[in-house]
Amino acid sequence: MAALTNVTPETVLARYATDIGFVAEEWPATSLAELAEQLRVAAEHLAGAGIQGTEDLDTASACLAAAETPDLTARSVFLHRAARHLAGATEMVDDYRLML
Repeated sequence: MAALTNVTPETVLARYATDIGFVAEEWPATSLAELAEQLRVAAEHLAGAGIQGTEDLDTASACLAAAETPDLTARSVFLHRAARHLAGATEMVDDYRLML
């Protein structure tokens, strides 16, 4: 997957909320806080299925939680960090779907 270049809360949600919601067995997140929580749950489910790389989802979750700040510079930094850690999320979810 190509990295997101213009990373905003909306682009992160649009790119990952549906897949992460599927693994977390929830409706797709509509906020960064919801997505951060679903990432923690999804990481547990994926790790339980033996899928590698789930620590990146935990790190992305922490970055998204930190992005909930009024400081726009800090928000941008944390969103970009989250996006980097989410780069393999689609592949992990695809592997999970194949296991079901």
